[in-house]
Amino acid sequence: MDGVRTYANLDVAVRNDTSDVGEGPVFDPRTGHLLWVDIYGCKVFEDDLTAGRQTVTDVGTMVGAVAPRAVQDGFAVAVADGFGYVTGGGLTLVDPVLPEPSLRMNDGKVDSQGRFWAGSNDMEFAPGQGRLHRWDGDGPSVVVAEGLVLPNGLGWNAEDTVMYLADSYANLLYRADFHAERGELGRLEVLTKTEGVGVPDGLAVDVEGCFWVAMHGGREVRRYDPTGRVIGLVPVPVLQPTSCAFGADGRLFITSARHGLSAEELANSPLSGSVFVVETGTEGVPVRPFRA
Repeated sequence: MDGVRTYANLDVAVRNDTSDVGEGPVFDPRTGHLLWVDIYGCKVFEDDLTAGRQTVTDVGTMVGAVAPRAVQDGFAVAVADGFGYVTGGGLTLVDPVLPEPSLRMNDGKVDSQGRFWAGSNDMEFAPGQGRLHRWDGDGPSVVVAEGLVLPNGLGWNAEDTVMYLADSYANLLYRADFHAERGELGRLEVLTKTEGVGVPDGLAVDVEGCFWVAMHGGREVRRYDPTGRVIGLVPVPVLQPTSCAFGADGRLFITSARHGLSAEELANSPLSGSVFVVETGTEGVPVRPFRA
């Protein structure tokens, strides 16, 4: 594509050839460690990238997203049945908003005020069953948007006035006006439709107003400007990049998945399930810890 920058200085940050669906990377400001999850593997990973040490917590159920906490120890999580906490190596379910076995929580992120936003979806990805939830930590979560398929990556611009949201199996990237103080979302408007390059999965927003989207099935991460135009590409050596997050130094960390790949596909993408890192020349919008 003309005028599109290619970021080719990719490296492996965390080698992992057993993670089924690596997702939801985020950095913990308390430790500087990289947090991420394996959705179907039911695990939360904590990587000390400097020391090369990894801590793995099996939460016993599917986990879509993890977030550091601002006050208490442990992590907030979006799991199959709803929202809760992981402390001392165990899961405490606090908000069982999805008791139906046909539904589960998916990717999520914390906003500037410390509220946890996460999507939910039908296990068979039935259209119209996807919802976007907001959990403030001091009561039950609320549904903010409905009628989606697989609400996935989300994030906010540096001015805190716009939210971006990927609906994977609808191949849509949305934007909506955002009121940070009240935690209110305007109408979701289609920013662009993605076809032929995999499906839009997790995303991260940079301080220049652009957002980076992992194209699951497309072997790349795409950088979009605020109008929905592709302005950058990060080729990755795996078929299924899943999400991305900025480190404090502006490097972008990219998770990936092995789930559903054939033996031949795995042979061609032996690093599937690993976490990659690339220099971007910009910085990410800070992601806050959960308020509780």
